[in-house]
Amino acid sequence: MIAIEDVSKRYADGTVAVDRLSLQIPNHSITVLVGPSGCGKTTTLRMINRMVEPSGGTIRVNGEDIQRQPVNALRQSMGYVIQNAGLFQHRTILDNIATVPRLLGWTKQRARARAAELMERVGLDKDMARRYPYQLSGGQQQRVGVARALAADPPVLLMDEPFSAVDPVVRRGLQEELLRIQGELGKAIVFVTHDMDEAIRIGDRVAVLRTGGKLAQFATPDELLSSPADSFVEEFLGADRGIRGLSFLSTRDLPLDRSRVLPVGTDWQETAGRIGAEAPVLVTDADGRPLGWADLATWADDVKTLEPYGQSFEIGRDSLRVALDRAVLSPTGQAVAVDGAGKVLGLAGQEKIAAAIRAARQQRAADSPELPPQVKAAR
Repeated sequence: MIAIEDVSKRYADGTVAVDRLSLQIPNHSITVLVGPSGCGKTTTLRMINRMVEPSGGTIRVNGEDIQRQPVNALRQSMGYVIQNAGLFQHRTILDNIATVPRLLGWTKQRARARAAELMERVGLDKDMARRYPYQLSGGQQQRVGVARALAADPPVLLMDEPFSAVDPVVRRGLQEELLRIQGELGKAIVFVTHDMDEAIRIGDRVAVLRTGGKLAQFATPDELLSSPADSFVEEFLGADRGIRGLSFLSTRDLPLDRSRVLPVGTDWQETAGRIGAEAPVLVTDADGRPLGWADLATWADDVKTLEPYGQSFEIGRDSLRVALDRAVLSPTGQAVAVDGAGKVLGLAGQEKIAAAIRAARQQRAADSPELPPQVKAAR
């Protein structure tokens, strides 16, 4: 547990970067600090490892006041990941990762063995061990940065906008990798970002800070989206917070239509006579995996003429936000639902998904009787 108790940071010129901030950051979770420029996100993060000394208040890690610890020992007990990885350009990838264990007195052999283990954990090929940072892509360098931060198995991991310098596809992959690693290791992670979508995606709890370092709201992503504390938080979340909130509604109970799922080799003329040819059907292969859309009125039973089905979503694993996105982008307005093996379970149109969203929100309101009516309505 990281306890930030009434902490402030004031500079000599009178600037207040953080103003009497109090947060309880639990172990085995990701806490995200988010807010506009100048709100004290990075300053707060750096006060935890004393790269910035607070002007007042107390920060405790697992009950111990960090001011009572030698600063070098404190920093070595915490992993730290920054933008652009901050790697040593003259050291190999293996030796970059082994940096902190070597500082702690590990033998070179032990430190390198640990580094090799972590390369695999963060998804880096072992052949990269002898390369140098300039020989890696931006995303690969960020993975090295994460591995280096984890090398001495610290209980606390501090991450200052670590993925902001890479493209969106790589960024999403790094987010998924972080969530996978956190699921395995269960660190206390404090993550700074200016991107609300990233905060909602990876955070167990999100602290929204105002300009001047005041706490506006500290809540789970779901609570933040459904019940913003005030107009500042609501505006910062953006006009599409209702859509973002669908990320927390499961597709588990979404009704599916199988009447227009047609395995290849089926008598399509008989099917057209039975269900009608006025709407397209989804053709699957012999194993039940989607191949594409067919118009039964004109289809010549040739899979090469099928229209691409787009992207599918996995029932129970993906959210109603993903299902709605797939339906909107589908050429037929129908989202393709699959199981974990990629086999088609059925189709869900936009109207059916909208009905499921309404039902899920009504159920949530019914399960939260303590909430005031206006909050229930917002959900």
